[in-house]
Amino acid sequence: MRTEPVTKYYTSMDRMLDLFDKEARQMPVQTQSMNAYNAWKKATKKKLAEITGLSIMERCDLNPQKLETVKLEGMTREKWLIQTEPLVYMPFYVLVPDVQKPNNACIITPHGHEGGAKNAVSGRSEIPAIKDKIAEYGYDYGYQFAKQGYVVFSPDARNMGERRESSRQSDNEADFLGATCAQLNNMAICLNRTVTGMWVWDLMRLVDYIETRTNCDASKIGCAGLSGGGLQSLWFTAFDERVKCAIVSGYFYGYKDALLKVVNCACNYVPGLWKAVDMGDIAALIAPRPLLIETGDKDSLNGPSGVPNVTSQVDIAKAAYELFGGHKDIIHVVEEGEHKWFGNRSEWFMEEYL
Repeated sequence: MRTEPVTKYYTSMDRMLDLFDKEARQMPVQTQSMNAYNAWKKATKKKLAEITGLSIMERCDLNPQKLETVKLEGMTREKWLIQTEPLVYMPFYVLVPDVQKPNNACIITPHGHEGGAKNAVSGRSEIPAIKDKIAEYGYDYGYQFAKQGYVVFSPDARNMGERRESSRQSDNEADFLGATCAQLNNMAICLNRTVTGMWVWDLMRLVDYIETRTNCDASKIGCAGLSGGGLQSLWFTAFDERVKCAIVSGYFYGYKDALLKVVNCACNYVPGLWKAVDMGDIAALIAPRPLLIETGDKDSLNGPSGVPNVTSQVDIAKAAYELFGGHKDIIHVVEEGEHKWFGNRSEWFMEEYL
């Protein structure tokens, strides 16, 4: 044996848990009155924009370029490229149904991890690795929305797909499906930026582009995402009032149980976030716009306490919705299963609110 057995470990986790209990959530949603809520919302968005780096992002010309057009059964898939900030480019698919919704409504569908970025969401099952992930996670929700008549925008998030950083730029399956979140977030934090802030910014710039398209009504934009796509959908909808409704699947839970006790991808971590708010407070920023939260009852990402860790945050958000005349527009659906997109109420939800 070339090592010596360790009989006792002296870790720092107990200290982290203690600090969380003492210092977390110093800016909880204020629901005593509409004036209190509005003041809280303004201060909280300012704080979150600062700690994510969203407040210092730089605008530039979008310079949209159409790169590809592919005819599919019942729709056309376009590939576009826009510049979201200086030196930063975002490729995305646009799925245009042959028969669109009469009101030209459209849906942005951010992806999560392990799905080859925009490929799984856009239903590219002709790629074997993507076909497997669609079967595992129900990952082709963008394609399904396009089949229902919505124009769908599926971008590559930074760190994945065609935006992977140098450490995973190969075509082997692990890299093709993988991400470089830790590489970018570690570097960004030292420049007062975060992956979360950059993701939100890119989606806001995508809306700027949607506003230029004649086949889309920019007053009827929805957003829907699974896992890391749920993270993007939650934060993006909280910051951009142009999003009229959102579905967050497989990403809604208390930070302590799900991100402190359980180690997750680096893209989840924002300096000072837990000291400011919990996830239910971010959802409270969306009120009164409709929000559907989808949870698998066996999803390990919910944290050790499971579904109660989710409902605790739903209750926080519901308090804000009640200020606007009730909480009928925040819907929490618990499905039987693990980490995946279920979508059992997604078609109804988008039809109802878009």
